[in-house]
Amino acid sequence: MNKVNINADLGEMAGQDEEIMPYLNSCNIATGGHVGDAKSIQKTINLAKRYNVKIGAHPSYPDHENFGRVRPDISDKELHKSLTHQLQNFYKITAENNVDVHHIKPHGALYHDVVNDKSKAELFLEVLADLGLKTLIYTLKDSFLDQLGRKNHRILHEAFIDRRYNLDLSLVSRKEKDALIEKPEEVWNQFYSMVFLNKINVISGEVIDIRADTFCIHGDHPNAVNILKFIQEKLELIKP
Repeated sequence: MNKVNINADLGEMAGQDEEIMPYLNSCNIATGGHVGDAKSIQKTINLAKRYNVKIGAHPSYPDHENFGRVRPDISDKELHKSLTHQLQNFYKITAENNVDVHHIKPHGALYHDVVNDKSKAELFLEVLADLGLKTLIYTLKDSFLDQLGRKNHRILHEAFIDRRYNLDLSLVSRKEKDALIEKPEEVWNQFYSMVFLNKINVISGEVIDIRADTFCIHGDHPNAVNILKFIQEKLELIKP
């Protein structure tokens, strides 16, 4: 699996980070906006170091109540302040551990907004600029964050192996019953199609093009460990 950049959102108190970590190339560690604190960040960094997994910051809207998955009523000034605090704290802890921050990936509703809202993408990039950060960013191909971020940042385009897609390559809302792919076989089918064929079968039945550099599974997916084991077994079978 080292040849395929699989990432996961960790440090989110899901209780399976240690089982997930060995299957990853990189991880996105919650920075306290939607969940997490210094203790959980430290614990996840320790796991990543043990398994030689690249570390990323996973900032969010400050919204513990909705796990960062709903856009809160917050001003741009307040959001800027929160994101600055989250990233300053995260970089302080990584510096204390003598580890590099490989990338930054927004979480949840913030991820959605920096993809689809130019002003939110600009605000996010302004925070990084104010902190002097010119790091790798994980985001969707051709999103606002992708288009605007290319000037000062390297970008890795991301796709999600455990979520269903709409025809416009947006993710099916979590409010819909089929938004999450639960069976390992079905996740593998989508993973294989995206990685090796650059295609995806969207919720309406069409097969369309998709290109990505890194492939995400959510760390709080109830079947994440079994899915990753299944993927590894399948990849072993198709090795040249």
